[in-house]
Amino acid sequence: MNHSPLPCRAGQVSVCQCARSCRQAAAILVLLLTLIAAAGCGGPREVKVIKLAHGLDQQHSVHKGMLFMGERLAEKSGGTMRVDVYSSGQLGSERECLELVQIGGLAMTKVSASVLESFAPEFKVFGLPYLFRDDAHMYAVLDGPIGREILEAPRSKFLLGLCYYDSGSRSFYASRPIRTPEDLKGLKIRVQESPMAFALIRAFGASATPISWGELYTALQQGVVDGAENNPPSFHLARHYEVCSYYTLDEHTSIPDVVLISTHFWESLTAQEQQWVKEAAAESAAYQRKLWAESTVESLAAVEQAGVEIIRPDKAAFAAQVAALHEAARQDPIVGPLDRRIAEVRP
Repeated sequence: MNHSPLPCRAGQVSVCQCARSCRQAAAILVLLLTLIAAAGCGGPREVKVIKLAHGLDQQHSVHKGMLFMGERLAEKSGGTMRVDVYSSGQLGSERECLELVQIGGLAMTKVSASVLESFAPEFKVFGLPYLFRDDAHMYAVLDGPIGREILEAPRSKFLLGLCYYDSGSRSFYASRPIRTPEDLKGLKIRVQESPMAFALIRAFGASATPISWGELYTALQQGVVDGAENNPPSFHLARHYEVCSYYTLDEHTSIPDVVLISTHFWESLTAQEQQWVKEAAAESAAYQRKLWAESTVESLAAVEQAGVEIIRPDKAAFAAQVAALHEAARQDPIVGPLDRRIAEVRP
């Protein structure tokens, strides 16, 4: 026998309508719980991408250090932050990358401290010859209060230093042997666009010629310059040993590389994200130093095997030739105090 639903009295809701409303509410609740679970467990989420550009080869310890930084940042952030590294000058020269970082068109870059001299005068101190007594002294300065103070210096130019990468010591290489400071007289030596680098080369009696890193091989090959100065891994990886048969380990300067971030991008990060970036950068610097030490030994062995004569001169003679640069720097109101403080640091 069929039964019809009981008619609803005025002001009441039928049993069917009530059941239908309950089912709809339950369905909405399940959907919300599903979306919440998806958001917390591998579902769609925002990933902050940090674009980082530099001018070195992908085999360079600097590039490998940056890849390591990206790995550490991804791990620390649970995958919500990522570093995309553009090597070999894909996005421009060091100067061009710095300008992109300044306007926020690029999040991060790596440049030599020499290039930063025109952005913050504090970086000039690294261009002083024979500034550090040894590696232990250099690391104590870079990792201590002086190093951190210098990293903060370019904030007014929308640049913030995060850490230093090891760039070893710079030495001369040329198409003719350089055994004493006198052998440099009259030579055309490629330098970075740095006032301190210009002063150094002039103190040796040579002619300073600014040429971009990417154009240097051709300039050496065609005799536009007689030589250049850089660290062993750069000399090797850039294949400059093919056009310069003599490498003189005078180690006149130890100028670090600096990893910088745009203050525009930095200020868009939360305090937690900033902490992750700082930690990842610091860990990558320690990792890069180990790679650097290994690559320096390997590079010297490789170029020597390729026929380059490695000259190990009396460094005291080279230091004496440029000692006056320290005296001049002591008169500078910014560089002078830094030079004195660095000399006083004990590891």
